[in-house]
Amino acid sequence: MLVPMRAVLEAADRYDYAQGAFNVNAVCQAKAVIRVHEMFRSPAILQGADLANGFMGGRKDFMNADLEDKKAGARNIAAAVKKYGSDSMIPVALHLDHGKNLDSCIAAIEGGYTSVMIDGSSLPFDENVELTREVVKYAHERGVTVEGELGVLAGVEDHVFSADSTYTNPLDAVEFFRKTKVDALAISYGTMHGANKGKNAVIRKEIAIAIKECLRHEGIQGYLVSHGSSTVPQYIVEEINGLGGELANTYGIDVNQLIEASHCGINKINVDTDIRLAVTRNLRELFAGETALRSSASIGEIYELLEKNRSAFDPRVFLTPVMDTVMHGSIPDDDVARICQCIEDGVKEVVGTLIVKFGSYGRAPKVETATLEQMAERYKKAGI
Repeated sequence: MLVPMRAVLEAADRYDYAQGAFNVNAVCQAKAVIRVHEMFRSPAILQGADLANGFMGGRKDFMNADLEDKKAGARNIAAAVKKYGSDSMIPVALHLDHGKNLDSCIAAIEGGYTSVMIDGSSLPFDENVELTREVVKYAHERGVTVEGELGVLAGVEDHVFSADSTYTNPLDAVEFFRKTKVDALAISYGTMHGANKGKNAVIRKEIAIAIKECLRHEGIQGYLVSHGSSTVPQYIVEEINGLGGELANTYGIDVNQLIEASHCGINKINVDTDIRLAVTRNLRELFAGETALRSSASIGEIYELLEKNRSAFDPRVFLTPVMDTVMHGSIPDDDVARICQCIEDGVKEVVGTLIVKFGSYGRAPKVETATLEQMAERYKKAGI
């Protein structure tokens, strides 16, 4: 069933495990994320980034997506999650990743998201507080979870870019929770957006420890989020390059560091790049093994885009020839079905591995299955 993300984070915090949160950009990705979580009896958090909503709204040049594109995409992603998750035996949350402004968050909520992130990390502290508090008021009235961000992560992901990191000050984090009443906070503690994190990236778990201890001392129930946390499996990178890709300096965060951080206050770990890599590897493998598909009327253009963009690994670059399949899940012929199978298999490979490593398998019964209406009433009673 669909639940507010707060319920999923409460269980992760109480039972001391990491909850992965996985970005999706197509209906078949959403299906695969839910199915593999069901297989492992794990709670699930699916994420649609702000510009992923634009892409799912039909905007092929998603970097230029406008609000109407995002509204349409939010409805499409939510429809897919509802289709595969509403009657599921596991709790499923749908979360907006890197909401750019209040309008983006409203579009996601109206579209059917049960959680939103407002990213005010580039703003001065007081302006970040003001923006986040505005989103919290709107969302909590509707039972929707809110995640904020404090501190700046280096790296590139959609419209999020910074050349340098600014670590989160634990004392500022406590004040941010107190002033905004936000449910969760993405912190900067050494992770980076994108696939070029550096070979020996080191996270500073002591920042998470300090924030969590200060929150406990102040009696604040808040949850911490690790962005830029893809592990970038090297075997997948090597396979992509062996199939004609040209990826360089492609490294992630050591999964053992993330597991350790999960026992130091980090409750949610965001993963996007790993999925992109596995799907891209599978697409290249399909066309390498079945050369007749390169001239397919329905998917041949996907092969051409793979060849033209050898250093790319974001499937959105390659999947524009099958936008109706991306947006609505339609499968007009066997060739498109093969593409969907590649996508689903890549998702399951990465997500299943991390469910096990993060320790969320078997935890579905631990999550309180609160509805948005019940959560809204809880917020109202608490004055937030």
